[in-house]
Amino acid sequence: MDLLLILTYTALCIAIFKIFKIPLNKWSVPTAILGGIILIGGLIFTMNYNHPFSEISREYYVTTPIVPAVNGTVIEVPVKPNQLLKKGDVLFKLDPKKFRNKIASIEANLTVAESDFKRAKALYRKGIGKQRDVDLTRAQVDDLTAKREIALYDLDSTVVRAPTDGYVVQQALRPGMRAVSLPLRPVMVFKHKGEKMLVGWYRQNSMLRLEKGSKAEVIFDGLPGKVFSAIVIGAIPAIPEGQIQASGTLISVQSARVPGRIAVLFEIDDPRFDQYSDVMMGGAYGQTAIYSTHFEHVAIMRKILLRMASWMNYFFPFH
Repeated sequence: MDLLLILTYTALCIAIFKIFKIPLNKWSVPTAILGGIILIGGLIFTMNYNHPFSEISREYYVTTPIVPAVNGTVIEVPVKPNQLLKKGDVLFKLDPKKFRNKIASIEANLTVAESDFKRAKALYRKGIGKQRDVDLTRAQVDDLTAKREIALYDLDSTVVRAPTDGYVVQQALRPGMRAVSLPLRPVMVFKHKGEKMLVGWYRQNSMLRLEKGSKAEVIFDGLPGKVFSAIVIGAIPAIPEGQIQASGTLISVQSARVPGRIAVLFEIDDPRFDQYSDVMMGGAYGQTAIYSTHFEHVAIMRKILLRMASWMNYFFPFH
């Protein structure tokens, strides 16, 4: 952005020297340079402080690592990568044979236990049985019933389904592969439909001008020449470089050398953006600018520079 402003001033000076035929001497050239330093420096300082800009902005999206609840051999993978799925659609199936056999075994034992329970109750009512036998057989029936429910759940878990509407990205699972619940090793990555958040990474000297609800604009490398309106919905109240966790390692000066940036969240409220929803990929890269209520007349410069940067994306990314 600053480079565009300097180049614009340089082009303006050249035009003025040419049009008015100003001679290049020890007075005119230093005056133009000094004037440029004062003018551009003042404008850049006022603009950058009151209408901050981030050359590092990105649309983030949520993914869910797909890990089966049970262990088994994959027998079917009907899902295709990058195709829209509905919640509940089958992602893949595991061999259910051992789980069905386990249910059959439990149900056989349950049948015997229920018979023993009925016999114990009948004997107790006749006065020739013991209450302890009734209690033991009842406990056995309850235990086997619970085990059957667990086994039914395990059998149902052999069919892994989509958690929400979304896509399976980079699908490499094939029949015959082994899928396990532990150790955690996802076999698929599921991208949820429509869950995106635009984050602009701003320098810390922009904190005093970060206000919720401020107007903003965003451009994307993949949509050159397009500028979309947005609003600031907040900032994450922490900088990743400052986090510590309980461990056996102490913080050091090495971890403090990177100042870090503020993560500012945006919402694109421009209705024109909807027509590009199918074109925009998750994780799209771009730039954002915030327009505060201070020195509002200077905001026009930021808007012009942002549009120039968007046009330059026709030729190469502006970063």
